[in-house]
Amino acid sequence: MLMKAKTITIATDRKVQLFDITDEVKRLLAESEIENGMGAVSTLHTTTGIFFTEVQDALWDDVETFLQQLVAERSGYKHNDPRFSDCERGNAAAHLRAILLGGSLALQVENGCLVLGQFQRIIFAELDGPRPRSIRIHFMGESGVVTHQWERTLSLPQEEGLR
Repeated sequence: MLMKAKTITIATDRKVQLFDITDEVKRLLAESEIENGMGAVSTLHTTTGIFFTEVQDALWDDVETFLQQLVAERSGYKHNDPRFSDCERGNAAAHLRAILLGGSLALQVENGCLVLGQFQRIIFAELDGPRPRSIRIHFMGESGVVTHQWERTLSLPQEEGLR
């Protein structure tokens, strides 16, 4: 079994910013020579996130608006209060938004390619920039092994009264 890992750095230039890192992850997968296995992409920060979505400007604007509406920038968070926290950035909202997005993704690798849906892209979210940020990408699996893909549609019996 092969295991390959690398840390990449992104220099963000705004407080909130989204980046499509899919092509970089694919490039690192190709360098790894892993044909079949698993991967993980993780942020190394508590005020950033990693998630799947499609790349579309209007949707990305909606993601930013959604996060701002769900977790308001406001005073009153204990993390921002020097009586309770030693954090000088006043970034409680960024921490809470990062919790919602998550900090890592599991990736499937088949025949040397990431297994992604038609529009799925790997998105890195800066929530407390601008700052240099680190992302860890790790692949593990077999090199040169051919697997056969299998798919099955699960049919569940429909219970009476539930439609």
